[in-house]
Amino acid sequence: MPCRPGLLRSKKNRLARSSPAELRQLFAPWLELPPRFGNPKRTRLFTPTLTFWLFLSQILAQDWSCRETVRKFLAWLASEKSETASPQTAAYCKARARLDPKELRQAHRRVTKKIEAKANGHFWCGRRVKVADGSSISMPDTPANQNAWPQPKKQKPGCGFPVMRLGVIFSIASGALLEVALGSLACHERTLIRTLWPTLKRGEVLLADRGFCGYADFLLLARQGVDCVMRKHQRRKNAARVHRLGPHDHLVLWRKTGPCPKWLEEKTWRELPETLIVREIKIQVGIPGFRTQTIFLATTLLDPAAFPAHDLANLYRRRWMAELYLRDIKTTMEMDVLRCKTPPMIATELWMHLIAYNLIRALILEAALKSGLAPEQLSLKGTISTVRQWAAILAQPTLDEKTRHQLHQTMLKYLAQDPLPFRPNRLEPRTRKRRPKNYQLLNQPRKLFREFQHRNKYRKA
Repeated sequence: MPCRPGLLRSKKNRLARSSPAELRQLFAPWLELPPRFGNPKRTRLFTPTLTFWLFLSQILAQDWSCRETVRKFLAWLASEKSETASPQTAAYCKARARLDPKELRQAHRRVTKKIEAKANGHFWCGRRVKVADGSSISMPDTPANQNAWPQPKKQKPGCGFPVMRLGVIFSIASGALLEVALGSLACHERTLIRTLWPTLKRGEVLLADRGFCGYADFLLLARQGVDCVMRKHQRRKNAARVHRLGPHDHLVLWRKTGPCPKWLEEKTWRELPETLIVREIKIQVGIPGFRTQTIFLATTLLDPAAFPAHDLANLYRRRWMAELYLRDIKTTMEMDVLRCKTPPMIATELWMHLIAYNLIRALILEAALKSGLAPEQLSLKGTISTVRQWAAILAQPTLDEKTRHQLHQTMLKYLAQDPLPFRPNRLEPRTRKRRPKNYQLLNQPRKLFREFQHRNKYRKA
């Protein structure tokens, strides 16, 4: 039902004061959108700010459909005694398409900046540690998505899905995702992480697996004032020992070998020194069920007094937290398969997921600091469930600021009272107990595919 301009203007004013997504009051300390967010040029029912909060609530909701989100919006309009709007999702979907990914990236950086300021002081041996890793996500099989992020080459045309590769940097202190680089499967994770080097600050430590360990990487990051703690790459053979620092702890001499890497300019490669002093530590893992029994660490932290070998070993074990953070984003928050059908909307959906993840991490950090727990002791899934139930209560217009603050503190207390169980060295194989349905595999383009008539005769064609 169309609205008259005067009524639409009054609706817009009410929407500016509150949000049907019920999340503005909860996340206001961590994210405040600028007044001209989205650069609105017309008076619309779905303003950019309103669309942002609706999209955020859609990502955190149990039902991720646009229809569910629009129904929620209509219920809010009715509670405000306003005129009804159309139940169709077209207007909301068009409003989502008008969100600018660049503005969403700026909003993401504002959230991470506040989280890092809140976590200031949670250092490892006086250093701020960031952990780098890579992953990939899938999306609907449309020509536009295939053109931007082609499917794996081994998959037949029409039988696969576009795949985007991610290079990410997390904060080891808060679990927040600080930076992300996007690319296709043809772009290696190591190459994506290198594009994020300018975001690293002097005095920080970069923690990563052996896929990111290289001669030029260590040297160029050291010039930037960033130290590295990485597992030694399997191709680098035993180097000449320079000095013994302790049991299985030595300073060794790395030599510049091989041709210039493809990602580096030939001139820069020639200017690099021929040798580099690196500290190598041999770690014996005697925990049953762990895949690797011997690990060689390479680091530019050469002082054994300031950075003992056992502290470096414990730090590298925390590198696994990056895998758990990615699991939280992809599995718990269901970002492993994006739903939009065009590259611009894929970018918008991706940044909204990352903003939602960091806002949940901000609440976890706030509850952990209040209770004296470590952030990794609190559950991300449990925090999302808490947000779903408490957001509506905190958004009640009849509450005064004092009562709202007390309720917010009570919510944080409940978050801290339900910590994750302590399960050291727990064996968690990546296996599935439930068998998949006995459906035939789609191993041909859909137009050419023919289905067998009997399920008990399904087999690979």
